[in-house]
Parts: sequence; structure tokens; C-alpha cells
Amino acid sequence: MSPYIPLLGIMALAALFLGVSIFLSAHLGPKRYNRTKYDSYECGIDPTPAPPYGGRFPIKYYLIAMLYIIFDIEIVFLYPWAVSFNQLGLFAVIEMLLFMATVFIAYLYIWRRGGLEWD
Repeated sequence: MSPYIPLLGIMALAALFLGVSIFLSAHLGPKRYNRTKYDSYECGIDPTPAPPYGGRFPIKYYLIAMLYIIFDIEIVFLYPWAVSFNQLGLFAVIEMLLFMATVFIAYLYIWRRGGLEWD
């Protein structure tokens, strides 16, 4: 027996569940069509039309995105380190402290520049 048969069975079961869910929601769900339902959701604020030549996003959006990426990468590096901490020794502890200091300096830079203040 192939070891992939259970995996194929789970994938078929997931596809069946997906198909049944979509079918039932399309046929049994409420159907109330109105203008508000199809408008863009802007966190409770009425959406404004875009400028004719395109608008510019404030730099804060990019700073927050970069901050998220920095901390996401930090988590990606911290997890394997935490799993094999006993095998790595003192060198790995020093390297991880230097890495965390670098990330913390980036965080302080964005904080001092006002990237975390939402006006």
C-alpha cells in the first residue's frame, strides 16, 4: 500500500467539504442585495474617490509593513534557535542577542521617527 493514499484521502475529503460548503452557502444563505453590501469596506469611513492621477500613500504604511516584516523574520529565526538551544551553546546565545539588538534598534528608529503614531 502506498504511503500517499491516506494523504490523497484527506485531500479528497477536504475538497468534498469545500464543495459542499460553497454549494450550501450559495443556496441556503440569505440573499439581501443592497448598495451598502457591495461598497468597499473602509473601517467605518465612507470611501472617497481616488485622485484623477493616482494618489500617494503616506510613508507610515510602508514603515508599518517593514516593521511587520522585521518582526516576522525575527520570529522565523527565533523558533529554530529555541528548539535547538541546548545544542548550540554560548556562541548561539551571543549571536541571538546581537540579532535581537539589531531588530530592537530598527524598532526604536521607527518609534522615534513617529511611524507608530496614527494621526
